[in-house]
Amino acid sequence: MTPDVTIAAAGTASLVQSVDWVAIAPPLIAAAVALVVLLADLFLPPARKPLLGWITLAGLVAALAALVPLRTGSRSTFCLTANPDACSYTVDQFAFVIQALVLGGALLTALLAMKDTEEKLPAGEFWFLLLSSAAGAALLPAARDLATLVVALEVASLPAFALVGLKRGDRLSSEAALKFFLSSVTATAVMLLGVSFVYAATGTLHLTEIATKLADVPGQLGTVAETGVVLTLVGFAFKTAAAPFHFWVPDTYVGAPLPVAAYLSVVGKAVGFSGLILVTVVAFPAYADVWGPALAVLAALTMTIGNAAAVRQAATRAHSAVRLLAWSSVGQAGYLLVPIAAAAYSGDNKVGATVAYALMYAVVNLGAFAVAALVARGKPLNRLTDYRGLYAERPLAALALAFFLLCLAGLPPGIIGLFAKVTVFSAAVDAGLGWLAVVMAVNVVVALYYYLRWTAILFRAPETAVAPAEPAGEPSAAVGASSGPVAQPVRSRVPAPLAVAVALTATVGVVLSGLPQLALHFASVTLF
Repeated sequence: MTPDVTIAAAGTASLVQSVDWVAIAPPLIAAAVALVVLLADLFLPPARKPLLGWITLAGLVAALAALVPLRTGSRSTFCLTANPDACSYTVDQFAFVIQALVLGGALLTALLAMKDTEEKLPAGEFWFLLLSSAAGAALLPAARDLATLVVALEVASLPAFALVGLKRGDRLSSEAALKFFLSSVTATAVMLLGVSFVYAATGTLHLTEIATKLADVPGQLGTVAETGVVLTLVGFAFKTAAAPFHFWVPDTYVGAPLPVAAYLSVVGKAVGFSGLILVTVVAFPAYADVWGPALAVLAALTMTIGNAAAVRQAATRAHSAVRLLAWSSVGQAGYLLVPIAAAAYSGDNKVGATVAYALMYAVVNLGAFAVAALVARGKPLNRLTDYRGLYAERPLAALALAFFLLCLAGLPPGIIGLFAKVTVFSAAVDAGLGWLAVVMAVNVVVALYYYLRWTAILFRAPETAVAPAEPAGEPSAAVGASSGPVAQPVRSRVPAPLAVAVALTATVGVVLSGLPQLALHFASVTLF
């Protein structure tokens, strides 16, 4: 071999890098199982379609198990050969926690949907779309360049559009999917424009390199860079349902199948917030004076609009329970934004408060949706008034829902909700955002009204039907029965997967309330 060939061969070999399969295993397993479900759906007879749900559950459990080797340390892959510190995929403490959250949320969503896919929803399409979205959601928190970040965001979002409109023949479902799709596509276009401006100003897509180059942008490119930062934040603000980009939330939640609404409220929100944290804290720290005040204003506006709309929900309106949870999720998004805004003033360690709060919110909000799904099996309109007397009919479900609502309100025995709110409040105070802490305190008091109102409904005496009056002169067929209460209908049996979802979320919520440091630990450690 000639010397020139040897040199060329050595140069070529240097470009080859190994892939850390352990690091990428969680999203890879979810994507692989999605393909298995898609192919299996082609060959399974209709009577065997429920098997697809169990394959999905097994796949999500396997993806969660793949996180175990990643719980300590940091692993990276797909790095630049010229700069090994600039990688496209990194699993650190932040990525580990968010991946556990989104895969756990997808697993609970699968439990909620097991019966629906047997009765109402096309099984093959549902499970494939859910796994595909979960794969994108698990990829996003580990993404460390803008291209991977955008691709992961769209892989998580595009299947969600189809999931929302999966109730065939349902006008509300179709309208919700169309509204969700159009508004999301618009936000994505704005975000891509912002990403292109950032790339034009820095010449790189890797977040760590962007952070370095934005600190020393040439004067003629300063406006381009600042515009790119703002437009990128607008795209993620939509994904987090931050006001004024929240308008799609209530109609989408009402029109979507209830398990899908639960998925969007937790996993969809986690995707948006993890992307927002990555671009602000990791990529754009040089422009903290731009995104810090903007996010602080968005946080105040979001929590105020969400809680104000939740208070106005009429108890007798159709789907008012789901609408209340939708507006509640908007209000909770405002609280989640507070530590990210605080990070602009006092360091990126403040974003741990958002992660800790997100863990609490994910568990209790999925639990609330699980009880709502249980009630909807007998009362499909899912009004707040339909929960009256739930304690008399299903005491365990009523106690679980009461606990979830008190956690969201931040009241005992929901200790984890109280501590999580205190952690977020402290982040605002420590950052010198006293006005934002005051706005948050007022909103927490306002939210108490609708959470406690719903809780009180659960323990009221159930309404009894009045027996029709008999014509005069005709003897009653059963004299004793006419004056007594009307017999209550026989309770329908709760599907086992739905019961497991309620029990699991309640158990985790109780454990977190007894040991709040399990979640709050992330508010006091360095995640990146």
